[in-house]
Amino acid sequence: MMLLIIKECKKSDHFILSMNALLRRLPQSHPKRGLIEGDLAKRKAGVRGEEAVDYFLKDLPGFILLKDIRHSNGTGDFYQIDVLLMCSNFLLILEIKNISGTIYFDPAFNQLIQSKQENERGFLDPLIQAKRQQKELAKWIAAMNICIPIEYLVVISNPSTIIKTSSYHKLALEKVLHASHLRDRIEKLKEKYPLQKVTDRDIKKLSRAITKKHIPANYNFLKYYDMDIKEIITGIQCPACSRFSMKRVRGTWKCSSCQSSDKEAHIRTLHDYLLLISSSITNQQFREFTHLSSSNIAKKLLTGMKLPYSGSFKDRSYQLSADFFEGLHFTGRK
Repeated sequence: MMLLIIKECKKSDHFILSMNALLRRLPQSHPKRGLIEGDLAKRKAGVRGEEAVDYFLKDLPGFILLKDIRHSNGTGDFYQIDVLLMCSNFLLILEIKNISGTIYFDPAFNQLIQSKQENERGFLDPLIQAKRQQKELAKWIAAMNICIPIEYLVVISNPSTIIKTSSYHKLALEKVLHASHLRDRIEKLKEKYPLQKVTDRDIKKLSRAITKKHIPANYNFLKYYDMDIKEIITGIQCPACSRFSMKRVRGTWKCSSCQSSDKEAHIRTLHDYLLLISSSITNQQFREFTHLSSSNIAKKLLTGMKLPYSGSFKDRSYQLSADFFEGLHFTGRK
């Protein structure tokens, strides 16, 4: 069996899309802009790290690969697995970190310390994160009456990162490695677990069950950053000059600043509305967000997109979804 990818992560995930939308509609002088930009940079670094590890997992025979799995532990908390490799002999959790400079796994305080350009920064210990993922996944699998070993590794995706720890921190010495050593470590795990614990058919069935249990994260970014909707910029943003100065003129949207026109500018605006505010919108809410005065034109635009809706006449609410905008190729916007 060659490497079989059951669940692939999306290059432009919901978190990055929403952060970009928030930054587009946040004044340059907003006091939380720097915090949001920093969070976005971390997320992008994480995605790049996962993509770097993909290279070393390419054409890996005998495994099923699941990516970005997020499960509930049944008590209101969630745990997320970057990569789960599955074969009939064992499961392997990969916690991927894209951190540059020199990193030190501190066993005394269970933290990861990054040293870079004479500055130090602390992180949650990824060994503890991966151990928790192992524990939660093992508990869930045991409830299915399946017995199979679950291992975990912390993979550092940046090849220039210097990894350090204490000589007595056996867990870090055993579990932390650069991505380039990943294939060798997998081979050692094959030697450690030479016997099948379940059948190939059962491991495929288990992979489908894990994927089905996945719960996508649904972030409310205004709430997350303790912001009010009044703090973001409304209106139609011009794709040419980026100003929020487009007005409806003779069947199209025209920018009063650079005179560019775009018939689909309201669709991009609705995508921002979905990412930042709600998955449903009324005629009035659409007019308020786009600065459109005519309810008849608003109705024509909304019905013209063939959006599903509930209610009738004045109570009609149009439903927005990620799938709709993916079909229109609006998910790659910066």
